[in-house]
Amino acid sequence: MREIQFAGNPTFLVTGGGGFIGSHIAETLVGMGHTVRVLDDFSTGHMSNIPPGCDVIEGSITDLEVVRSAVDGIDYILHQAAIPSVPRSVKDPLASHNANVDGTLNLLLAARDAKVRRLVYASSSSVYGDMPTLPKVETMPPRPKSPYALQKLTAEEYCRIFFDVYGLETVSLRYFNVFGPRQDPKSYYTGVIAKFATALLTGQTPTIFGDGFHSRDFTFVSNNVRANLLACTAPASAAGQTMNVACGDRITLRQLLDSIQEILGTGVQPEYGPEREGDVRDSQADINKARELIGYEPAVGFIDGLRTTMEWYRKTLA
Repeated sequence: MREIQFAGNPTFLVTGGGGFIGSHIAETLVGMGHTVRVLDDFSTGHMSNIPPGCDVIEGSITDLEVVRSAVDGIDYILHQAAIPSVPRSVKDPLASHNANVDGTLNLLLAARDAKVRRLVYASSSSVYGDMPTLPKVETMPPRPKSPYALQKLTAEEYCRIFFDVYGLETVSLRYFNVFGPRQDPKSYYTGVIAKFATALLTGQTPTIFGDGFHSRDFTFVSNNVRANLLACTAPASAAGQTMNVACGDRITLRQLLDSIQEILGTGVQPEYGPEREGDVRDSQADINKARELIGYEPAVGFIDGLRTTMEWYRKTLA
């Protein structure tokens, strides 16, 4: 695996650093001895997630002046801030658009003007939509099924254009169903693993939406953290590019629930609900482009990551 090394003593901005993935990125950077600033409005993130030693700015990426202040003096931006929910975007597309598109444009403008070295953007596998071809390859034409997916695709294109037109180096990473500690089980935005774990550990019945044969490329959060840092330090050939970040596997919701129950020692029969609006049927990544351009390899597999995650939920929900 490629070693991650930064020249000099760079400064980092993590947007959404109080959230699930952003807080793991901030924690890793602080542990490496780097100077880290976090920008978060704490609408979904938590101050308690942010590691000691970070400079925290409480504010929204939808406020351009706040963003300019946050970007001042920054070398690298890890842009994780978003309203990360397909159902929420279906219910309230305007609020999602403001955060996911307008907020990203604000950040790109501020980064361009501040001459930031590189901005790494957290995109989503949802941009592929429901095309039956698997695995998903970046050369496929996108077919977003929800406002959220369209917003992520739009922001990707803004990143590419800011590189092509203004020379701001950007890299967009398409995340595939990230999971791990700190994924808030009480949040409206949280993923299926957090919901299953919460139900099983609190004596409730887990709900599967659809027939349970929907499949996902579940990816432990430390793999995404590593991908972000690799994207910062990758050669110039990575600039302006979009790539998948996942494990390259496919696991159904029924298999996922069985694995969680095996780890937790439970045997609860799930309930089944109607399929959710905007959900795609199957998702699996081809990760060859990330391998070639940034040296990415998944370091933590699904089961190992799931064990670590269930241990965290055991302690959190005790």
